[in-house]
Amino acid sequence: MFWPPSDSASSLLALIFLAVFAGVVLPAVWSSRPSRRRAAASVLAQLLSVLRRRR
Repeated sequence: MFWPPSDSASSLLALIFLAVFAGVVLPAVWSSRPSRRRAAASVLAQLLSVLRRRR
């Protein structure tokens, strides 16, 4: 089984974080449409609840 080197893994993790931040967090904060803010806030709440369960 191939496992990427740590540089690739950390780059991939940073890319995923950036994608989630740009796609979920920013619309939840700065969108001018209330429905979009509610939807992004809901997705963010679901993501955070998954992270809380793992602890």
